[in-house]
Amino acid sequence: MWRFTLSGVLIAAFFAAGCGDGDSSAQTTTGQIAAGAKVKLKRIGNFDAPLYLTAVPGDRTRQYIVEQGGRIVIVRNGKQRSTPFLDITAKVTSEGERGLLGLAFPRDHATSGLFYVYYTGKDLKQHLVEYKRASPDAADPASAREVFAHADPEPNHNGGQLQFGPDGLLYVGTGDGGGGDDQHGSRGNAQDLGSPLGKILRIDPKAGSGFKIPAGNPFVGRAGARGEIYSYGLRNPWRFSFDRKTGALVIGDVGQNAVEEIDYVKKGAGAGANFGWRPFEGTAKVYPNESVPGHVKPVIEKTHSNGWCSITGGYVVRDRSLGGLYGKYVYGDFCKGKIYSARLSSGKARANRATNLKTISQLSSFGEDAAGRVYVISLDGPVYRLVR
Repeated sequence: MWRFTLSGVLIAAFFAAGCGDGDSSAQTTTGQIAAGAKVKLKRIGNFDAPLYLTAVPGDRTRQYIVEQGGRIVIVRNGKQRSTPFLDITAKVTSEGERGLLGLAFPRDHATSGLFYVYYTGKDLKQHLVEYKRASPDAADPASAREVFAHADPEPNHNGGQLQFGPDGLLYVGTGDGGGGDDQHGSRGNAQDLGSPLGKILRIDPKAGSGFKIPAGNPFVGRAGARGEIYSYGLRNPWRFSFDRKTGALVIGDVGQNAVEEIDYVKKGAGAGANFGWRPFEGTAKVYPNESVPGHVKPVIEKTHSNGWCSITGGYVVRDRSLGGLYGKYVYGDFCKGKIYSARLSSGKARANRATNLKTISQLSSFGEDAAGRVYVISLDGPVYRLVR
């Protein structure tokens, strides 16, 4: 998510001072979406450094909010529960970009009870862990099974997004290992198919130990390549999502010194796709002597010279109650705090513009629930739902 950090408190103060108006006190804010549909940001609760929201497939009564420090909190039928669904604060290192970063429920959660979390451990590795629920409102902390743990050489660029795709497999976003210019090995981690970093991985996590590599993954059987890699050439895909209608993959890849980017590929076209980092930051060449033939270029670029600092990927809206926003991708930026929308297709974005919704201080993430409703999340604490 964030680019360079000393501590969570310091970076929050820095960004709040330098970007946006920082005012998130109102219960609702009303704006005019470009296509003419009025929407509101309705606050559903206030949390401790929230970073993500998701839901169990088919359960429209609960939303699960991920807090950076290590808790998962439930809002059930519009009311925030005081007892967390899961509390693993004792296992989590939470500072700067580290913490409890991702959560995902498989399609069969209602019967299997399984779910997955991604966090920075006390050993500073990035951990993907399977848990089982004790009830819809409480996890069983004793059920933990580690799926994998990746060494991470720097404190930033940790990825953390977990998303079950249209194929029912688990997709995992990983950062490039941190630091500047991906200075890891001869060409950086992101271009190294022998490294799990700077990638989107695709796995079947349900195994007696570890995970299974799907036979259809693009690099299965290639010498020197890790079979779990699905896409590569990413700096820090902090938030990515699948269009719940078309299956398209949309990635918000956090930039370095100059450019933030949104990447888009149709359903299935992400298999083996190279998104260009480190030779390219957006469409700007960072390493002139390195090439990435056939890499996927971004459909949206935003520059730091225009106030952008850390892009926050969102969702293609499939909530028909939002009128003209339906079918558009919503996204933002940690510093600017504005919510933008665009119509995406292969190689281009149309009607890409800011909405008139109120600026959100420290816009850390978006979320989507089982009904397809979209949420906007502030690291300051408030979580909002987009409503007509």
